[in-house]
Amino acid sequence: MTESKNNIAAIQMASGPNVGANLLTAERLMTVAAKAGAGLVVLPENFAFMGKTEQDKLALSEKEGEGPMQDFLVQIAKRLGIWVVGGTVPLEAEDPNKIRAACMVYDDQGKQVARYDKIHLFDANLVEADECYSESETIESGESAVVLDSPFGRLGIAICYDLRFPEMFRSMLDEGMEILALPASFTAITGKAHWDILVRARAIENLCYVVAAAQGGFHINGRETYGHSMVVGPWGSILAAIPTGAGAITAPLDREGLASIRRSFPALDHRQLYCRL
Repeated sequence: MTESKNNIAAIQMASGPNVGANLLTAERLMTVAAKAGAGLVVLPENFAFMGKTEQDKLALSEKEGEGPMQDFLVQIAKRLGIWVVGGTVPLEAEDPNKIRAACMVYDDQGKQVARYDKIHLFDANLVEADECYSESETIESGESAVVLDSPFGRLGIAICYDLRFPEMFRSMLDEGMEILALPASFTAITGKAHWDILVRARAIENLCYVVAAAQGGFHINGRETYGHSMVVGPWGSILAAIPTGAGAITAPLDREGLASIRRSFPALDHRQLYCRL
């Protein structure tokens, strides 16, 4: 990682059903982030496509390593010389009537270095907004958490609804996680109530950076997403944030500062395992 690429970035979008238009927006915002010194850029969940119905994405499913969405991620990583956490891409599943919500990670040469399939699926009935979500009808759940080596530290990957399950991040911490990349698409109602609290809590309790890249705005399908993408430091401070609408935010990564916090406030060393009664 060069001195000019020592920032971490989150991209916020309000994606629609036109893949080409979404990719152009993503390219523009990622270029902004790279010019601001970002070496690691995180895209939001469903960055390339948000259809009118949940079933629409089935027709766009790609095989791993093939397809326009993955080709875009490869080429943009190479062209900008950045590591890319590629939001989610609909990949083929074992069930032909479903897809995997896969987060592909690429290094600055455009090589795929990791893949994480969303584990926790959002099935909820939000009465206040008259909105019903049933991701399990069209998405096949993943099985394993992912933590990988990167020039920025040990990088963990999670997606949106995963944020509500702290035990997942404890297991990732046991694998050495120092930075959490979180593509997301929180609803306006759940985001207003919980987003800021949950993102900062994951940073504080794990003494790690969190790069939370969200959808934020109104979508053609009538849905409103909360936005408020942010980069949070290991002490829980918000280092960069954006309310709603498309944009790119960057913040400096201080690995020495992270190590210093973990040394001076060794809460992670004080963990105790409790037996269930």
